[in-house]
Amino acid sequence: QVQLQEAGGGSVQAGESLRLSCAASGDIWSRQCMGWFRQVPGNKREGVAAIDIDGSTIYAASVKGRFTISQDNAKNSLYLQMDALKPEDSAMYYCVAVGSAVCGLGTLELDFAHRGPGTQVTVSS
Repeated sequence: QVQLQEAGGGSVQAGESLRLSCAASGDIWSRQCMGWFRQVPGNKREGVAAIDIDGSTIYAASVKGRFTISQDNAKNSLYLQMDALKPEDSAMYYCVAVGSAVCGLGTLELDFAHRGPGTQVTVSS
């Protein structure tokens, strides 16, 4: 069993920054791959960034160069630093943990992925 809890969402102006955090607990083997996806109601969810247990990262093209994913294994925490935010970044952001040695944006979509309740990010122009 894996428990995930996001924090750090909010409302900002375009160009500003936010830092999301995710507190994780539970079976470490179910957390080999961690990441963030986002979803706007009525739209398909989008994998934003993923990081594997060794720290290798991958980003969606839409956020590459603006977002940075990181983890603190000692604190069982995952972070998403979001800079130069745009209105199109507005969405509910979810922390995801997957027990998979293969770690990519598609991994976050697997049926057995665990996710937190989400945190809302709103960017106004």
